[in-house]
Formats: sequence, structure tokens, C-alpha cells
Amino acid sequence: MTNKNPAQSISFSHLGIFALDVNRLADFYKNVLLFFQTDSGKLGNADLIFLSRDPREHHQIVLVSGRPKDLEFSLINQISFRVPDLMGLRNFYHRLEKVEEVSDLQAVTHGNAISIYFRDPEKNRVEIFIDTPWYCEQPLRELIDLNESEKSIMEVAKKIAEGSPGFCLRKDWIKKMSRLMGYEED
Repeated sequence: MTNKNPAQSISFSHLGIFALDVNRLADFYKNVLLFFQTDSGKLGNADLIFLSRDPREHHQIVLVSGRPKDLEFSLINQISFRVPDLMGLRNFYHRLEKVEEVSDLQAVTHGNAISIYFRDPEKNRVEIFIDTPWYCEQPLRELIDLNESEKSIMEVAKKIAEGSPGFCLRKDWIKKMSRLMGYEED
């Protein structure tokens, strides 16, 4: 899709996170979420570590030292990563269940997505999700059991989506948003 208005042509590329311990946090993202370290170094007094899972992106996350120790909570509401299918989501869920540094692990459906949420070692909330074929108005968050069969999980997510305001197929919602945002299909 291309946007008819060039002033609106912008896409998200990467996120920078201040860390208490950049090496510990980098190890977590590399060993648990399977990111690759593409670079590292100092900029002034700050240590930086660049991480990516996409060979086209030098970094999707840059960790930067200097997070104040006296912050009462993380200023990051959440960092979200899409996976292609339910099997991939389950694999991460079961992997995360075994990681001692992970807290607040939950599996939920939003109707339009099935997600797992957890806290990384510095208490930043992380989401890993798959899209579903449906759209429904947000916010919506219902617990879901990823140990059920794939068919059962998808049936539950669909039932929740269908019972929520604004229900429609995701492809129809995308068409509507594309028109509203000034995109045209290629």
C-alpha cells in the first residue's frame, strides 16, 4: 500500500530503552527472545547495545545505560512483538515459563489478537502476539489457556470477538482504516 499523502509516509523502525544493566538486559533479549546483537559501544558516558531479529533492520531495540535507579516503575507501558502463528506463540510461552527472571506471565485474547504478556528482568512489560482474522473494539482483555487445542483457542477468541462491539473481519477493518488514513492499494 502507498499513502497518497507523502507527508504521512512514516513507519516505525526501532525503540530505545534506558536500562539499569544493559548487559543483563541484552542477555535476556538475546537468550530468551532470540535477538541478535548487531553492534555495541559507548556514546559519551552511555553504553549502547543494538539488537535485531530482522536482517533489514540494524536494530529494532537499542539498550542504553543510564536508567535512574530510583524510578518506582518502568515508563514503558509495553513492548510488543508479532509472531506468525499460534505454535510460535506457544513456544515462547513455554520458554518463558522456565525463565526465572520473567514475572507476570499471562496468556490473553483481545479478540483481534492472542497475546502473552510478561515482565522482563527490569520490569518492562513485553507482549508477544498473533493477529486473529477478526476485529473488535479495544480495549478488551480476556484470559485464555494456551494449553488447549489450537481449534479451541481460536474458537474462544472468535466467540469473544463476535460478542464485542464493532466486530468484523480484520480484512474489512484494514480496508476501512486504509481509506481513512489515505492509503491506496498497490
